[in-house]
Amino acid sequence: MGILYTLALSSLGVYGILFAGWSANSKYAFLGSMRSSAAVISYELILGSAILIIILLTGSLNFSTIIENQQAIWFIVPLLPVFIFYFISILAETSRTPFDLQEAESELVAGFFTEHSSTIFVFFFLGEYSSIVLFSCITAILFLGGYHIPEVFINDSIINIQSIILGIKTCIICFIFVWFRATLPRLRYDQLIDLCWLNLLPVAVAFIILIPSILIAFDISPY
Repeated sequence: MGILYTLALSSLGVYGILFAGWSANSKYAFLGSMRSSAAVISYELILGSAILIIILLTGSLNFSTIIENQQAIWFIVPLLPVFIFYFISILAETSRTPFDLQEAESELVAGFFTEHSSTIFVFFFLGEYSSIVLFSCITAILFLGGYHIPEVFINDSIINIQSIILGIKTCIICFIFVWFRATLPRLRYDQLIDLCWLNLLPVAVAFIILIPSILIAFDISPY
């Protein structure tokens, strides 16, 4: 039940955003928390849809089983469109550019933590950047084969390099987060919501129907 537990815990972050905006006793902070929570809840649908496709493909909620299913080929190769809208959703989930409307200074005076400073401000940013590392690690497990490396490299030594491999893949995804921040401009809020509900969600639902249909049609379903 690893994936289910991870999704359940990651969805609790919305409460922190709402309580932060409400406790600031400022209409600007409260408006920022409402907008932020709406964006996070919207893109959790896309995130859950992408992970559901992986679950349908492997027939398991266990992270280890998903990694073992990628020994032959990483899921990013056959599921590249799924990876694209999954990555867009985790950019929005972690409030990274171009979806960082939670801290759009020109619109909301720094969003839901306008009135919070010092230690509380540090905790907000620690939570934000730790979520980037968490989602980078989950991305490496779901789409990049986790601790597996191609069979070209064979480790005959007694040193276990699996944790190092997973760490390197996680660092690569973290680098892409920073790369996007330096490259893309910020979206407007209506563009953010329209992208989710009008563009990404129909594609995600279509893939949820398409992938099981292909598995059953070719009789390769794991269940």
